[in-house]
Formats: sequence, C-alpha cells, structure tokens
Amino acid sequence: LDIEARDVDLVYEYVGQVSASREVEIRARVTGIIEKRHYKEGSEVKEGSLLFQLEPSFYEVQMAQAQAELASAEAELKRAEREYNRIRGLTSKTLVSQNEIDEAESMRDLAQASVMLAQARVKSAKINLDYTRVTAPIDGIAGRALKVEGGLAEAGNDSLLTTLAQINPVYVDFGVSESEQLGIRRDLREGSVVLPPEGFQVTLFSSGGMLLAQQGKLEFQDYKIDSRTGNFAMRATFPNEEGLLAPGQFVKVELRGAVRSNAIVLPQRAVLDDPQGQFVYLAAGGDNGQVVAMKRPVQVGQWVNNANGIERAWIIRSGLEPGEAVVVDGSARIFFPGMPLAPTPYTPGEPKPAAEN
Repeated sequence: LDIEARDVDLVYEYVGQVSASREVEIRARVTGIIEKRHYKEGSEVKEGSLLFQLEPSFYEVQMAQAQAELASAEAELKRAEREYNRIRGLTSKTLVSQNEIDEAESMRDLAQASVMLAQARVKSAKINLDYTRVTAPIDGIAGRALKVEGGLAEAGNDSLLTTLAQINPVYVDFGVSESEQLGIRRDLREGSVVLPPEGFQVTLFSSGGMLLAQQGKLEFQDYKIDSRTGNFAMRATFPNEEGLLAPGQFVKVELRGAVRSNAIVLPQRAVLDDPQGQFVYLAAGGDNGQVVAMKRPVQVGQWVNNANGIERAWIIRSGLEPGEAVVVDGSARIFFPGMPLAPTPYTPGEPKPAAEN
C-alpha cells in the first residue's frame, strides 16, 4: 500500500446508557389511608391526572372547622367595628373618655387579627384537603405502585407512592476517558482535527448494531473528571416518540462530523505488535535493487473506516510519511527484517489471502 495523506471523517464511539429526561417521585404530602389508585401501572399519564385518592373525611372536617372559625371571627370583627364606630360618634359630645376609645380600637384590631388567623387556617385546611388528591406533576410513564388501596400513606419518610418518568425526549449518558479527551484537545490545539461548526451528529445503535436514533443533540459536557470512573461525563438528548429507547438501556453512541486533515490511514491487519510496541513492515529498496521488508515502529490513533467504508483501519499518528509503501497482507510470511519481498499492489476491500487466515 502506497501511503498518502488525506482528510478522514472521524467517528468517536462510546458506550452509553439511556435515562429519563425527567424522573420524579410521587409522594403523599399528608397522612391518610389510600382510598383508590386511579392509574394503570406502566401507563402514560398527563400532567394533572389523578393518580391516588387518599381518604379525605378527616381533612374535610378540618376544613369545615376552619371555615366555622373564620365565620365566627368575621362576626366578632363586625361587632367590634360597630362598637368602635358607636364610641367614635360620642366623642364630639364628650360622653366617652379617651381610654374607652382606645379600648374599642384595640378590640377592633384584635378582631381583625383573628380574622386573618382564621383565613390562614382555612387556607391550610384547603391545602391539606387538596393533597388527598395525588396528581401527576408532569406528562410521563407512571411506574409500579408502591402502596395499595387500604394502605397507610404517611407524610415524611414513608411517603413514596410511585415514580413518574418522562421518556420523550430521553437522555443518553456516556463518558470520555481522560486520555482521549486530552488527545482531542491536543489535536484541536494543533489544528489537525476540525470539529463540525454546527455540532456533532449523534447517532445511537443497539448492542447488536441496529440503528436506534440519529437525531441526537450533544448538550452537556462536564468540566471535571468523575473520580469513580476517570471519565468526563457527557450527555446527549434524543427524541423518543416511538418509545424505542427505554431508561436503563445500554447503547452505542457515535459522534460524527469531525475531520482529521492530512491523515495517514492503514488497514488494521497492516499494524503488528511485538514487545516493543506496534510496528509495520515497509517495502523498501535493498541491495542489488531488491525490495526488502523494513520494520518501522508507529504510533496509532483511533479507529476509522477505511476508504472503502467497510474495513476498519488505524489512523497513524507518527512513524510514517507519504510516499512510503507498507506491507498489508503477507506479514506472517516475513520472518526477519531485510527479507526480500515480491510485492503486489494492494486493493482496498479485497479479502485477505487464504494463507493469512
């Protein structure tokens, strides 16, 4: 294979996991017996839909009591205001003392405060009564009910009734290793890699290679390394109208759109390993005009598709120059550097010779 430098479309591949874009816990906010569950487990519910009804009679009594206290306070306020107005009317006739006027004004103010307190109690009782109706705060898929009819729901530590997850859109979380992230930053700084101006095209595949989604958007990249994994956390968002993506599902994430300029690419089988590292055999000129095998250490980069779009290939970061010729097939028959060769042209996409299999 005669080496030449060309622009290569890069594909960054990672293992990701799907998660709900929003997941909320549905909890009882007052204590009561569960009267009825109003949703089907695992079904889609709309925001505001009734999920659980707690037995409301205790809170209805509290509400009635608070309303009665409010009515009594309002009546007392009216009486105090009448008394205050009556005494104020006698002031000009000097029939009452200043002390009596002050006392009437204080009684009116106390009655006003009692009304305000009773109004607050009515509002509190109404809130508690409304909390006996447990509704969905968002659109989503309702999970398994953790309490059944007749069970006691307690506000506090034992309040969880179910969960609700929004799965359209969904998040896909994945991580980029520290070494890869540093390598990408170095390439960008050197100008050897150009990122897509409108952002990566994010595509998802199942573990079996089936295309799941290809309209994703990369929306989050953490600024620090996760101490547990050693990776930079990344997140992409995908629409999920058909429900093909489920929370907890493992997927393969591909980021496309970046380009490495003037890259040298070799088929996978051309790159060999020994205790000193990775190397290739060059077809080089030897004595007497012969072509001989010359060992050359190389530093490889990431995987890419070769020119034919089928073969997997290495990007060679260093060790080779355009114009040199690399041995692709037949390396197993090279027993020592300097061995004479009878090279034939390499055609990308051709199967390996039988002797190499």
